[in-house]
Amino acid sequence: MSKIFYLLLVCILVAGCSSKAVYDNMQRNNRQECVSVPPAQYDECIERSSKSYEEYERDRAEVLKSES
Repeated sequence: MSKIFYLLLVCILVAGCSSKAVYDNMQRNNRQECVSVPPAQYDECIERSSKSYEEYERDRAEVLKSES
């Protein structure tokens, strides 16, 4: 029984790390694409793609909570 618990715990932790890694890679790609936008929109583009994963999760939780 404890082996199943530890396996489940590891899976949950890996899934959390994977989500953060995917988010970070998407944000990095978005920042790279900001180079191709007009100079007047560059700062706004960088700001949109600079939200940390923790901020994203907090905002996401608030939206999900308000929809319930």
